[in-house]
Amino acid sequence: MPTVETPTVSKAGITTSASGERHIPASRRADGSLRKEIRVRPGYRPPEDVEIYKNRTSEAWKNRGSGGVPGAEGLKSEPAPATASKNAKRREARKKAAAAGTEGEDQNGAKASNANGSSSDPKASATASAPVPEAPVDPEVQKEKEAKKLSKKLRQARDLKDRKDKGDALLPEQFEKVIKINELIRQLESLGFDANGERKSET
Repeated sequence: MPTVETPTVSKAGITTSASGERHIPASRRADGSLRKEIRVRPGYRPPEDVEIYKNRTSEAWKNRGSGGVPGAEGLKSEPAPATASKNAKRREARKKAAAAGTEGEDQNGAKASNANGSSSDPKASATASAPVPEAPVDPEVQKEKEAKKLSKKLRQARDLKDRKDKGDALLPEQFEKVIKINELIRQLESLGFDANGERKSET
C-alpha cells in the first residue's frame, strides 16, 4: 500500500503538495459561500513566511529578566550530606565546650586568664567587648528635643503662611504645612512650651 504524504502548510496557509505545487486551499466564508482555491506562483514567499533575523545579543537583552539570578540554581540544591553532618558535629562540639566552660566557672568561681590577663574563652571576650547598654534618657531632655523639632516646623510653616499672604503660589506639600500650624502649637503646649518654643514658666 503506497504511503500518502500529507501536504505541508505554512504560516500564511499555503499548502505545498507532494508534486511541489503551492496553493491556498478553498475555504468557506462566514456567510456560507465558498472561497475559491488560489494558486501561488513558484518562488513567492508571503511576509508571514519570511523568517525574521534574530540577533543573539538583542534576544538576550529582551529575555534578560526571565532567566532569574545567575548562579541561583546551585543555591537551590540541598547541601551534601557530608557537609550537613560536619556542621552538626561542629554545633555539638560548641555546645559541649559551652557546657564545660560554665561547669569550670562554677567550680573555680572565676575563669582562668592568660598571662596577658585576657580570658581564654572567646565568647567571654566577645561579651566583654560588647557595648554596655546606655543609661535611660532623661524625659526632660527628650521633651526639649521634641519641642525644638516642633518649633522649627512651626517657624517654617509661619514663613510659608507669610509668603502665601503676600500672594506667592505654594506647592501642595507647602500648603499642608501651613494648615498644620494650630496642630503644631497644640503639640508644643502639651509638652509645656509656648507657641514660640519657649518653656512655660510654672507659676
